[in-house]
Amino acid sequence: MSGPEDELPRWELLSDELSFQARVWDLRTRRYRQPLTGQEGDFYYLNSSDWAIVVARTKAGELVMIRQFRWGVDDFTWEFPGGVIDEGEDPVVAGLRELQEETGYVAQSGRLIGSCSPNPAILNNKCHVIFADQVELGETGTDWDEHEEIEVRIIPEAEVMDWARNNRIGHALAMMGLLYYQLNK
Repeated sequence: MSGPEDELPRWELLSDELSFQARVWDLRTRRYRQPLTGQEGDFYYLNSSDWAIVVARTKAGELVMIRQFRWGVDDFTWEFPGGVIDEGEDPVVAGLRELQEETGYVAQSGRLIGSCSPNPAILNNKCHVIFADQVELGETGTDWDEHEEIEVRIIPEAEVMDWARNNRIGHALAMMGLLYYQLNK
């Protein structure tokens, strides 16, 4: 018995070209041909670095959440700390770095608990979820990027789960982080 992956032929990549370059991603155009029909078309995607988000739990068992303004939705969102993984950087190292930069909290260690494709229709990157336990407020404070303004809140886990159930957390990556956290506790 064959699986669904064996039923559809892979489209043929004919070209891949830079269309627009921005600060954090490139818009690229790929031309594909459907192998059975011969139909061709141009498809656009955002070439982006991978990301890391951190589900950080304090010694008291509370989760570190952040709230920041997001230009795409023109509003504030509740989410987990995270950001872009630098070229060649380990996802766990990147996640712990972002945790400290955005919140001032530090962890002795962290572990990768999951990875996903944030939106494979238009993005080519991965988002890695890091779990950091026993985090505590460090002495160096935060180190925000140029346009970051972040509210940091320490929230009991049960309340975070209520926020998720009641749509107070609407950021898809935060919801995905909660899922991986629940699957790996």
